[in-house]
Amino acid sequence: MLIKRILSVITSFIILFSANSVFAEQAVGVSKPWQMGFREAASPVMERIVDFHNFLMVISVAIAVFVTVLLAYVMIRFRASKNPNPSKRTHNTFIEVTWTVIPIIILVVMAVPSFRLLYYQDKAVNPEMTLKAIGHQWYWSYEYPDHGDFVFDSVMIEEEDLKPGQERLLHTDNEVVLPVNTNIKILVTADDVIHNWALPSFGIKMDAVPGQLNETWVNITKPGIYYGMCSELCGVRHSFMPITIRAVSKEKFALWIEEAKIEFAKNKSVPKNNLTSSEIEFVSLTSNSK
Repeated sequence: MLIKRILSVITSFIILFSANSVFAEQAVGVSKPWQMGFREAASPVMERIVDFHNFLMVISVAIAVFVTVLLAYVMIRFRASKNPNPSKRTHNTFIEVTWTVIPIIILVVMAVPSFRLLYYQDKAVNPEMTLKAIGHQWYWSYEYPDHGDFVFDSVMIEEEDLKPGQERLLHTDNEVVLPVNTNIKILVTADDVIHNWALPSFGIKMDAVPGQLNETWVNITKPGIYYGMCSELCGVRHSFMPITIRAVSKEKFALWIEEAKIEFAKNKSVPKNNLTSSEIEFVSLTSNSK
C-alpha cells in the first residue's frame, strides 16, 4: 500500500512537471514572476537590443564606479584636516580638455551601434509576407494582404472566460498566427485615436496613427505564444488591448490560412474546402470562437 502511494505521488509530480514544461515551451513571450531583465528574445531585432543594452550597462557601471572612486579619493585626499591652506588654483588645461574629450568619445562609442540598430529595425529586407494591424478603441483587427481577402478582430478574453494556460489580461479570442523563420512586414495604423502595437519579445513598439501607415518587421526565431499590449494611452480601456501572437511552422501556418479564409472571409459566399479533421483541429487552437 505504501509503495502504491509513493508511486502515485511520483507519477503526479512527473505529470505536473511535464504540463508546466509544455506550457513554458509554448508561452515563451510572457514575463515570469520576479523577472528583472527583458523577456526572452524571439527575433534578431530583440537579440540586438539585448546585446546593445548589455553593452551600455557595462559602460554605465564603469562610469559609476570611476566617479564613486574619484569622489572617495577627493574626500579623503583633500579633506580640511589635511589641507588647512587650500589651493587657489582655478584652471588646469589638461584636466579641462580631458573631461571634455573623454565624454565625447564615450558618446560616439554609444552612438555608432545605436544608429546601426535603428536602421536595422527600420524596415524588412525582402519581406515574404505582410501583416496589417489596425488599432480601435479598444481592440485590434488584423489583415493578411498577401493571403486573401479576410480580416478579423482580436479582443481580450474576460477573466471569467479564460481557459487553462491562457494569460489573464493578455490572451485574445482570436490569435494572430505567424510563421517562424520568415521575414514579415508589419503595417500599423488606427481608425480613431493613437494606439501603439508593442511586442517586447520581438523588440517592436510602433505607433498606430489614424490616417498613417507605420512600418516595421519581424522574423520570429522560435515557435510559441507571445504577448504584447497597446502602449499608448488611448482611453478608459487602454489597459485591456492585449496582443496575442502564435508562432508556428510554415506548414501549420499554411493550414491555418486556408481555414482563416473561410472563417474570417469578407465575402461569406466563399465555398468551404476539404480540410482534414487534423487540420481543422489545429486551426481551432488559434480561435476561441470554436
